[in-house]
Amino acid sequence: MEITTGSILFLIIGLILGVIIAFIIIAITGFGAGKRAEKILQEAKKEADKHRRDTLLELKEESHKLKLEADREIKEKKSDLMLTENRLLDREKSLDKREELLQKRDDALEQKNNNLSLMQNKIQDKEAKMDELLKSEMEKLENISKFSKEKARELILERVETSMEKEISDMIKEREQSAKLEADKKAKNILVESMQKYSNDVATEQTVTTIVLPSDEMKGRLIGREGRNIRTIESVTGVDLIIDDTPEAIVISSFDPFRREIARITIETLIKDGRIHPARIEEIYDKVCKDMNARVLEIGNETIQELGLTKFDPELVTLLGKLHFRTSYGQNALTHSLEVARLCALMAGELGENVILAKRAGLLHDIGKSIDFEIEGSHVEIGATIAKKFHEDEIVLNSIMSHHGDTDPTSVISWLVQIADTLSAARPGARNDSFENYIQRLEQLETIGNSFEGVDKSYALQAGRELRVMVKPDMVDDLSSFKIARDLKNKIEEEMQYPGTIKITVIRETRAQEEAK
Repeated sequence: MEITTGSILFLIIGLILGVIIAFIIIAITGFGAGKRAEKILQEAKKEADKHRRDTLLELKEESHKLKLEADREIKEKKSDLMLTENRLLDREKSLDKREELLQKRDDALEQKNNNLSLMQNKIQDKEAKMDELLKSEMEKLENISKFSKEKARELILERVETSMEKEISDMIKEREQSAKLEADKKAKNILVESMQKYSNDVATEQTVTTIVLPSDEMKGRLIGREGRNIRTIESVTGVDLIIDDTPEAIVISSFDPFRREIARITIETLIKDGRIHPARIEEIYDKVCKDMNARVLEIGNETIQELGLTKFDPELVTLLGKLHFRTSYGQNALTHSLEVARLCALMAGELGENVILAKRAGLLHDIGKSIDFEIEGSHVEIGATIAKKFHEDEIVLNSIMSHHGDTDPTSVISWLVQIADTLSAARPGARNDSFENYIQRLEQLETIGNSFEGVDKSYALQAGRELRVMVKPDMVDDLSSFKIARDLKNKIEEEMQYPGTIKITVIRETRAQEEAK
């Protein structure tokens, strides 16, 4: 028990000593840390003071720089303002001087106006006094001579007229004769110079075209089995193919140059293609017809460009191109129109008239011939209608209407068109009357054929000795075909004069087509 109490006492004493030692150690350690902390705080304070001083210096330097820059800008602006102010002052002084000058000028002008008014009043007064003096003098003269002013004038004029009547009439007659001689001389000179400046070859149209074949074997292929190919070509193109003993050549015969050209191109295309049968012939013919329409437009445009004209409607250009395939007494209509246009331009230039308008009037004077076989009426009436439709100038319209004397010319250009038309037609070899009569007879023959109901196409062949008529199978039956042929025969005999006989062939063909897919 004593041992346990002593042990506990020692243990308690040991614990107390341990606690005291621990406190002492902690106190010693805390004192050292406080010193270090205080030292760190002092160093941090010193560093902060240093940074603050450095920052203040930088701020002071920056503010000094900004102040210097602001002062410099203020000085520059002040100098600019001074310059502007000086310029404004100078301008104001110049405006003041100008205003002063203007005021002086206004004063001078006003003074001049006043002086002129005074002088005008003085002149008017003098004129009034002069009129009074003249009036009084005239009254005194009338009293002395016992004649009024009007009677004296009439008497003097009567005496002068009596004494000079013969001389005046002789002078007028002499001047008239001189003017006529001079006018004739000038007119002849203008015509001769125009004809000399413009010269063109004369070429009459033919009614046949020859196609050279690569071989006689090709001639047989064009004829076809039992002649079916040549019959198809003649029926669709409306021409007559002459195949004689001439080696490697066939002849296309037709009075219509347009139709003959289509047939020529169709045959040449078939020769190149090599596939010659009825269906292919019709296909090529349709394609060539479309190409020819494009070519007509191209020919019209080339004609306009050749003359240097502008502002033509495309439809009017097409009509001009069609003239290339029309003839007048064997003379190509487009060539004739070009010739008339150039002659008109040359004469208009000599007379000082509008050359462009003269060209236009000359070119369009026969425009009615492009469709006179499609529409009833003369080519003059049709041409005037076309000119009105496309709003041509009144001078052009009058030139068309008066170039054959149907209407009186109303301008110099209309007279020039009439003269140029006569010159172009009167050139040796330019026209052929028998050829024109022949063409008219063939056209009349086709017109009669087309006049019957149910007829699709009519072609005059063999120089007018055959009329081939193709009817619409859905409108005309076989019996009606015979009736149309008989009626055609009677009408041709009644209305036409022709040598020999005319063979009439009415063709009715029905085709059934299907397409396998």
